[in-house]
Amino acid sequence: MRQPHLSSVVERRLLVNYRVAPDAAARLLPAPLRPRLVRGHAVAGICLLRLGALRPDWAPRALGLRSENAAHRIAVEWDGPDGVEIGVYIPRRDTGSWLNAWSGGRVFPGEHGRADFEVRETAARVRVAYATRDGGTRVDTTVDVCDELRDSELFADLDEASRFFESGTKGFSDTRSGHHLDGMELRTDAWHIEAGRVRSAASTFFDDPNRFPPGSATLDCALVMRNVPVSWSPLPDMALA
Repeated sequence: MRQPHLSSVVERRLLVNYRVAPDAAARLLPAPLRPRLVRGHAVAGICLLRLGALRPDWAPRALGLRSENAAHRIAVEWDGPDGVEIGVYIPRRDTGSWLNAWSGGRVFPGEHGRADFEVRETAARVRVAYATRDGGTRVDTTVDVCDELRDSELFADLDEASRFFESGTKGFSDTRSGHHLDGMELRTDAWHIEAGRVRSAASTFFDDPNRFPPGSATLDCALVMRNVPVSWSPLPDMALA
């Protein structure tokens, strides 16, 4: 079945980023992926995404849907036919929408688990918490929006952080079959990100010592995107080695 291109508005995209020991990140990646390094660190994080007006790109905006979604991500690179390519590996996607959960992997790329979200948001502060219905993942993070990116060991300033994430918009996620990764690319000509300061962050994914031995994953920074129109384009499946 031909998968549709989708349009939506990123009403809020909260990126909570960790600097990770490269060997710890590499253990979580299927071949042919490897960690994309910044100043000697792998980069991983949580994307907490509220989409509005989500619909096939041929459909009118009024028919679009709104949903809360989440993804745990690791920045990666791999060897493509024209050289090294960059993007993110997503071991898990979750959503508050039953339709997204049903459609993901069937109608459009990206299989989703179901989760229940709690959101409190103002112009200056964002709190997003969620728990997956299978009990596998819990997240609770609060971020203040601010003018400058401070105290990050990954990025010198907001511009550097913005360029890093803007260049890695191809996402590949696990599938139940285990034979390939689903791929989708975010595209926009209105890219804009604000700096955030993390007040608190907890994730059973990053706090798991079996996945990340003590000291191998450290909270680094947060970024916020709001009210950005985007499109989502399917990518060819990536075969696993």
